[in-house]
Amino acid sequence: MSNLISIIIPTYNGEKYIKDCIKSIQNQKMNTEIIVIDDISTDKTVEIAKSLGCRVVVNDIHKGQVAGKNTGIKEAKGKYWLTIDQDDMLADGALARLVEEMEKDDNNYIIMAQLKDFCSPDTPNEIKFCKPKPFYGILTGSTLFKTEVFDKIGLWQEGVITGDVIDLTNRLMKVGIEIKKVDFVSCNRRIHSANYGRTNQKDEYKDYAKALRERLANKNK
Repeated sequence: MSNLISIIIPTYNGEKYIKDCIKSIQNQKMNTEIIVIDDISTDKTVEIAKSLGCRVVVNDIHKGQVAGKNTGIKEAKGKYWLTIDQDDMLADGALARLVEEMEKDDNNYIIMAQLKDFCSPDTPNEIKFCKPKPFYGILTGSTLFKTEVFDKIGLWQEGVITGDVIDLTNRLMKVGIEIKKVDFVSCNRRIHSANYGRTNQKDEYKDYAKALRERLANKNK
């Protein structure tokens, strides 16, 4: 379908929050397919996703979150593509606004809105990690792609843990695709005791350093 939006949710033991995530997508009232890429969860993540009508792909071995995005690209049938973490939620009306911005110009390929942190009610002490204002900079949950972008730049780099965003933006620069930023909140980012970025912080720093070195090298060529 020409206006279908493929929503990819990489998951691993996400039973605690994934229902809220899926419901926030279904409440958008847009033409979507929700594809859950599960990394062999040992809880009820897959059961919950299937009960809510999602298409579920379960890995045969542990592959990680970045590989889940790539599987989601291969599985996607939509004109548009968006990925969201299993513990986050789309804001009301977010998809309609993202698509509206995308369709203003045929030369738009990627639309990035903002995220806003909220402290998960079950972990109130984590409020100290919440950013006080909406922000850009994390593609998950905030960014709508034309799926054809990945034909131009290739898939996400699976050799990194959390530096995949910088690597992707480096490759976008090489082919001249710009990210159009728009001033509204599309995703509510749940802050809790086991956020992916915080539990993989050491690897994140290494990946970012490597990606930044590659960006500088490209600029100097």
